Amino acid sequence: MTSIARHEQPDLRELLAFYAESGAYDALFEEPIDRFAEAAMSAQSVQAPGRARSFDGQGSAPAAERPRPAMLDRAAPPARPATPAAVPDEAQAALARELASRAGTLEELRAHMAAFEGCNLKFTAKNLVFADGNPTADVMLVGEAPGRDEDLEGLPFVGRSGQLLDRMLAAIGLDRNSAYIANVIPWRPPGNRTPTPHETEICRPFIERQIELANPKVLVTLGGPSAKLLLDTTEGILRLRGNWRSHQMKSGTVVPAMPTLHPAYLLRNPAHKKLAWRDFLEIKARLKELG
Repeated sequence: MTSIARHEQPDLRELLAFYAESGAYDALFEEPIDRFAEAAMSAQSVQAPGRARSFDGQGSAPAAERPRPAMLDRAAPPARPATPAAVPDEAQAALARELASRAGTLEELRAHMAAFEGCNLKFTAKNLVFADGNPTADVMLVGEAPGRDEDLEGLPFVGRSGQLLDRMLAAIGLDRNSAYIANVIPWRPPGNRTPTPHETEICRPFIERQIELANPKVLVTLGGPSAKLLLDTTEGILRLRGNWRSHQMKSGTVVPAMPTLHPAYLLRNPAHKKLAWRDFLEIKARLKELG
């Protein structure tokens, strides 16, 4: 007799975390809501002054006799608190450029970013994810934006992608004490969505100044978005990776840059790990060459 496998019920906290990470915050009723009835009631509420016709044509029906859609019998769910408005515009971009240029140290830059309220992503994120590792290291790695784990801890690359990045660094003799790690976007986009071009432009001055202040000998861009932004290109990452490019700082200093695949991409496409391995061997050789 064949036994039937029993499936374990998912943990409620895991389920709620999944919904929250997906951007679903509003609870649903168990019964469907008649939206047509809701629209009809809204239309009646704005009816022109004067005696309305009743259901028998003799005038308005008493309020108690009027039908109500089922949804109105339920208590309305409490409204979520309003999020402070921060529309990314040219004025905010100009302010970001000014704050970035005024920062003389990484500590000052971090303080300016923590106080900056011109990016809407700040109001949905839990923490500013500034950087991790050694700011005096010879190599700096830059990804795109924090994920859920990074947002909770306030550090870049601490989730599954970060664990893989640690192994990639270890393969060429590096770790977080000998590398500096940051992201183009310092606040997690809600639901891990892709940052908009406007959000990216708002944050551009901060990451450019961060690279300038860290002054690495080698820059590594992780994934297409950071490569396109920092290397000023529109090419895809599979065409970019493995080829040395240059990142020019505002000061005029040029840093050799290696675009490579993002660890999150490698987790989804493990067959491409061999490509990233070649890129990291190139990075190791260049660091040895530069001493």
